[in-house]
Amino acid sequence: MNQQKKKVVVVGGGITGLTAAFYLNKAIRQHQLPFELTLIEASHQLGGKIQTEYRDGFVIEKGPDSFLERKTSAKQLVHDVGLESDLVRNTADKIHILVKDQIYPMPIGAVMGIPTKLGPFLKTGLFSVQGKVRAACDYILPRSKKQEDQSIGHFIRRRLGDEVAENLVEPLVSGIYIGDMDQLSLMSTFPQFYQAELEHRSLIRGLKKMSKSPTATTVTNQNQGVFLTLKSGLQSLVERIEAQLADATILKGSAVRELNKTTNAHYELKLNYRESIRADGVILALPHPKMVELFPDKHNIREYTQMPSTTVATVVMGFKEEEIQIEDGTGFVVSRHSDYTITACTWTHKKWPHTAPKGKALLRCYVGRNWDATVVELSDMEIAAIVLEDLKRAINLSANPDFSIVTRWTEAFPQYTVGHSQRVKEMTNKLTGEFPGVFFTGSSFGGLGLPDCIRQGKMAAEQMIDYFARENQKP
Repeated sequence: MNQQKKKVVVVGGGITGLTAAFYLNKAIRQHQLPFELTLIEASHQLGGKIQTEYRDGFVIEKGPDSFLERKTSAKQLVHDVGLESDLVRNTADKIHILVKDQIYPMPIGAVMGIPTKLGPFLKTGLFSVQGKVRAACDYILPRSKKQEDQSIGHFIRRRLGDEVAENLVEPLVSGIYIGDMDQLSLMSTFPQFYQAELEHRSLIRGLKKMSKSPTATTVTNQNQGVFLTLKSGLQSLVERIEAQLADATILKGSAVRELNKTTNAHYELKLNYRESIRADGVILALPHPKMVELFPDKHNIREYTQMPSTTVATVVMGFKEEEIQIEDGTGFVVSRHSDYTITACTWTHKKWPHTAPKGKALLRCYVGRNWDATVVELSDMEIAAIVLEDLKRAINLSANPDFSIVTRWTEAFPQYTVGHSQRVKEMTNKLTGEFPGVFFTGSSFGGLGLPDCIRQGKMAAEQMIDYFARENQKP
């Protein structure tokens, strides 16, 4: 590779950008690559949604609290930074569904809400007799007509009916993607559902067989933890990555306002304080609304950035453990037809015992839906009061919390609406041709969870290295 140093800039210090910077820096050290690496973050701290607060012995996650073990990218990153000894597994995965004013355990054997065991499904009170009969029609219904994409809601309603879709599948899907299943893309979220129907005709039969695979990644109701986190909080991962980027330049509180191509393969990034940085390669790990600011004249970018995003808030409350009477498991999700503001509640001290001191309880609730985020605009005190009122209705709780922490995430969850994958493919193909050496990555593209973001960040680092290797081979 040509020994003239290439200037590589990673824009965005969330987990995707951090991962890209980490693996680039690692490759630079191991292979003595002639790169100069710069990481630029608009806020004054790295990590994006990963934020951990420590209070009176509590370990409080304001953003994501864990990651799926089976999606190996996150666990590998933890290993690569030297934090594997801090990994802990959740105690159980048993979750509940709140429908109207009744909490039901998710039927044993349900895979992302899709029933795969007949007995538990027939016994549950989640559905009427008619609803159960309608779901059983999945065994005899023909396959869907082949189509490029469709909404999750359309697909599930056709296979299993409205009751299963709305009382079981939708709360789980909404809990993961913070969106409306009737708008979300099936092929960008749960393509395995489509594959199960395609291969086995029956969705239930197909998922039952697929759930036995060691690589299955869908959520099931079981008492075996499939999630991992760090006992000192996920922020410790961010801090460890930052510490290992000592050879790189890190600019915090610096927002990139514009990206311009100066020559065929060189770029200028204009920052908020009027300084400019030259780059030979750029990784953009930004939320999609920020993209249009960098490419104001690119209509394909503008069309892509019209993708909606959801605003939510998390509310963490601490109690004395004796004040709360809850069932075994990790918490509950709420059916959309229930008269509650909260959309889900995690019994954090049960899911992650290390997060609360002995004798204490920690609950984390979520408010805000993609079609109604007005509650998030209220004051912290008002939001906490609404959440507490909901909790007192839903579980055996009469006490007030020792503390409440409200965290808002404004337009933070991109919505993969029908056709998302195709739109992303078209946009990246156009821009890659026009802006060689610029790579687009992050939660707005190929996955919201930590493992997906980490996987994308590592892939972007590999793409950058491959790009310069190819450029060096040109005559």
